[in-house]
Amino acid sequence: MTRNIRPRLIVAAMIIVLVTALTTLTGAGFAEGSAAQANYAPVNTAPPVISGTAQAGQTLTTSTGTWTYQTTPSYTFQWQRCDANGASCSTIAGATAPTYVVQTADNGATLRSVVTATSVDGTTSAGSAQTAVVGSNAPSNTALPAISGTAQTGQTLTTSTGTWSPTATTTYAYEWLRCDSNGSTCVIVTGATAATYGVQGADVGSTLRAEVTATTSAGATSATSAQTAVVTQAAPTGGGTTTVVASTVVLPNRLVISGVSFQPRRLTNRASILARFRVEDSNGNPVSGALVYAIGLPYAWTKNSPEVSTGSDGWATLSISPTRSMPLGKGHALVFFVRARVSGQPLLAGSSTRRLVQVLTG
Repeated sequence: MTRNIRPRLIVAAMIIVLVTALTTLTGAGFAEGSAAQANYAPVNTAPPVISGTAQAGQTLTTSTGTWTYQTTPSYTFQWQRCDANGASCSTIAGATAPTYVVQTADNGATLRSVVTATSVDGTTSAGSAQTAVVGSNAPSNTALPAISGTAQTGQTLTTSTGTWSPTATTTYAYEWLRCDSNGSTCVIVTGATAATYGVQGADVGSTLRAEVTATTSAGATSATSAQTAVVTQAAPTGGGTTTVVASTVVLPNRLVISGVSFQPRRLTNRASILARFRVEDSNGNPVSGALVYAIGLPYAWTKNSPEVSTGSDGWATLSISPTRSMPLGKGHALVFFVRARVSGQPLLAGSSTRRLVQVLTG
């Protein structure tokens, strides 16, 4: 009898372990099945988008955005009025359709749409990005004013109004601006309030812009033209006697080395040479502020000298020192390569010029 009890106990224990394991597995299976059958509210994957113009009287339309869901939802809409940064939003009473007509009360604010998706599984809301700041029906510029004419003293420039929307009952006012050579830093030209402008001596070296202001009963908007070319000095009638500033000499006008003078006129020793060069523009006007450079040829015969600016008479004076390599006998000549240029322009391009001159030795 005792020998048969032990095997029976072992079998009973194994049965208990097996039943416990099956119970655990079955419970886990039920838990997973419950999770798989859980319901989830709609999830927004792309926010609503507003189309239309943020301007009083215009109609805006919002999309619903993109959603994922288990059960097809229904959508409701709410429009909000926000500050210029799209924050501090408040609900607009009665604005619960996919479309919204912009009100005058919205001027200076931005607008958002909030879309709510609702299904049997739950409710979720998503907001659009803000619109631009709502403006009035003031004119809107669609093409900038354009200046015609030659940017040169004594010439007359004319500006168009540009193109505007709306065009009905629009009046235009004008102002001319004197700007730097890049057209970036500008000042108002006092009294220049017509569509035409006579270029003055004070404009030389500057560029000009025209500002046009379009006005309707709903408001006013301004637009500014592109800059002109740098204003140049016109050649005086009967000859070039008016000094021009080098920075105003731009193509097709060029620098010209029109005068050359050496002291002494013939080299009998190796003392310093005073070389003078006169620079004019293509119209024969003396040019001040042009940079003049001269170097002797062959190179070993003189020492290099720095560039010198021309004065108000167009002349630049350079002191050049010969070296011991320069011969002094008759039958020789010291040749100079001379260059005149405008500061800021390429050395060998723009309105610059070059010339070869010589002085005899012996």
